[in-house]
Amino acid sequence: MRPPSACPCRGGIPWQGILLAVSLLTFWNPHPTAPLSIEPVPFDVAEGKDVLLLVHNVSENTVGYFWYRGEITNQNLLIVSYSNLTHSAIQGPAFSSRETIYPNGSLLFVNVTKGDTGFYTLQTTTPNFQIETATGEFRVHEKLPKPNITINNSQPMEGEDSLALTCEPEINYASYLWKINNQMIPDGDKLKLSNNNRTLILFNVTRNDTGPYECETQNPVSASRSDPLTLNISYGPDAPIINPPDSHFHSGTNLNLSCHADSNPPAQYSWFFNGSPLESTQELSILNLSTNNSGSYVCVAHNSVTNLNRTTTKNITVSEPLIPPHLTASNTTVAEGDSVQLTCVPNDTEISIQWLFNNKTLQLTDTMQLSLNDSILTINSVKKTDEGEYHCQVSNRMFSQKSNAITLTVIGQATSTISQSTYPQPPTTVWAPLTTLLTRGMMLLILL
Repeated sequence: MRPPSACPCRGGIPWQGILLAVSLLTFWNPHPTAPLSIEPVPFDVAEGKDVLLLVHNVSENTVGYFWYRGEITNQNLLIVSYSNLTHSAIQGPAFSSRETIYPNGSLLFVNVTKGDTGFYTLQTTTPNFQIETATGEFRVHEKLPKPNITINNSQPMEGEDSLALTCEPEINYASYLWKINNQMIPDGDKLKLSNNNRTLILFNVTRNDTGPYECETQNPVSASRSDPLTLNISYGPDAPIINPPDSHFHSGTNLNLSCHADSNPPAQYSWFFNGSPLESTQELSILNLSTNNSGSYVCVAHNSVTNLNRTTTKNITVSEPLIPPHLTASNTTVAEGDSVQLTCVPNDTEISIQWLFNNKTLQLTDTMQLSLNDSILTINSVKKTDEGEYHCQVSNRMFSQKSNAITLTVIGQATSTISQSTYPQPPTTVWAPLTTLLTRGMMLLILL
């Protein structure tokens, strides 16, 4: 049903528009002393919505209203006029069938389009032909489409390239916002925004600049955000890492090496052994190791985009089980104060030698000395405390073997004293024959 104050030449008005108009008109209170004015409700309106040009301070004796498009009163721009005397409206050349005029002069636009943006002029008249004029304005904004991000280089290289990210499409009266990892992006040494913020420039990109990036467009009536964009930045390879970290293995076991280098796109791998090429795989396996597999293993990582190579070398030692060494001694029974030499004879190379005393690590004293390769232990001025069981032990990174045992016995020296008044007396077994001989000699002299 058409309200009695509506323009008789217009079709039915949506009920939302009627409620808005009635609500606004209910609170309308003229102020005769104030100048005629127009209030757009709202000033910023979304395309397809309604807007009311609400009139304030209309004179009580006003008899006619004339609405024009623009800022001048040109008959060719007349939208509609309304007479309070006849309570009727007359359409003008600029009428679009979407305008409704009310008895207080307010003008309702329904289903506005971007073309409705601009200024509108109201002219009022009184019975004595006094004229007042006022101008109002509103802006119609389109519902923003979903933006998308374009990039000037789809495969930038780390440390070499700069990028320009642009938020599309370009929209008038819209503002642009950027986010990286869901955080606002400020200007800085590595980032720069264009004057209207529509383009984001990244200088000397690195792998840490991959994002994701989002751009958002905003106008007074809507906002829209793009899908996240993650940059594909080529970098590396970094220096490869070879696992496991072990470098010593015993014969008969299996060797499984893996190589990894941080790289985009993923690196291609190849192996070398003592300078000779092996497999072009990320993992290298050698079964049933022998000492012939000892040597230098090199992993080469290659990036096909950056065209860079990085290498890492790992030295592998394969050891055979050790043969127990043989321990000899210059003497196993030694008088205190004498010297003795113990010699450890290993049957393997590239080993270390340790000495054991009574099955514990030998603590060298100031009377003990080791040869340069630790194979000979010399004890000078042997003491009773040096008596005990000796071993030598040979070791490498994988194995250890203990020698035969040698027990060292230390004996004490005989002691004697010299009297200051007499010579040492011979044993009784020496004096007895001498006494008998002297006695017989004396008897013979007497008889003669």
